[in-house]
Amino acid sequence: MSSAPHSPQPRDFVGYGRRPPYVTWPGGAKLAINLVLNYEEGSEYQWQIDGRNDNWGEYNLTESPPVRDLGTETHFEYGSRAGVWRLARMFDRYDVPITVSGCAMALEKNPEVVAWIQERGHDIMGHGLRWLDYSMMEREEEKRHLYDAIALFRQLTGDRPVGWNCRTMPSVNTRDLLVEEGGFIYHSDPCNDDLPYFLDHHGTRVLVLPYSKTLNDSRYLIAPGYSNPRDFAEDARSSIDYLLGEADETGGRMLTIGIHARWMGQPNRASGLRDVIEHVKKTPGAVFMRREDIARYWLENHDTFERR
Repeated sequence: MSSAPHSPQPRDFVGYGRRPPYVTWPGGAKLAINLVLNYEEGSEYQWQIDGRNDNWGEYNLTESPPVRDLGTETHFEYGSRAGVWRLARMFDRYDVPITVSGCAMALEKNPEVVAWIQERGHDIMGHGLRWLDYSMMEREEEKRHLYDAIALFRQLTGDRPVGWNCRTMPSVNTRDLLVEEGGFIYHSDPCNDDLPYFLDHHGTRVLVLPYSKTLNDSRYLIAPGYSNPRDFAEDARSSIDYLLGEADETGGRMLTIGIHARWMGQPNRASGLRDVIEHVKKTPGAVFMRREDIARYWLENHDTFERR
């Protein structure tokens, strides 16, 4: 495939329309919940490397002074030192399969996290070489980051990620580069549906597993957002219960819950996630699934889903 940029990606305001596929997940489940642990600690913008600080620490700063921000740096360190292990113990305790949306250089800095992911059979979705804004990055630089990330994932885990999700938003080149690389089975940057779907990208069929920023612990840092763990838990329970309630009419759905080690790994916020997990465990029809398993199930079964 040529490395020349393609024409702009068209927007789709219709999707499945009034008659979405009537989906049943494995075991007869009505709702596939994908819990995504975003692991970015150590790969964020850093003064020593980039001449700027990251603004997504414990506070969402619009700007920071032109000096090294040790407060934000050590908040990221909390995620890798303490937060990730609090969450890991929770997932182990409740036997919850998760997807780790990991930056390659962040995982490189914490081999024990990689070992835990592999021991417990969680899957990794590529989240960049570093946790950087790709939307303004030049095509060739983004391509280098993509291929360097895949190589580092192979070095760390013995395998490569089969899905991809950028920080905040992709660039206009991201999908081209994923298709050109050829080893991905799904793409998760779009946030435009409750079900996986296929799109045609210049003659290549691409499976999209939509992400979501609705149930995301970043809302602890922005307004309107979560002021306490009860807000998060109630928001998640409301989504779960509503989707289950409409499943007999519309078929099953997919729900993404996004969390971060430095935010949800704080003890107060972890209590809200614990409440959500306990709610799912006692609610018939709801099941946790890894993102790769959702993708492979869709690839194998999408032709059997009726349009009612």
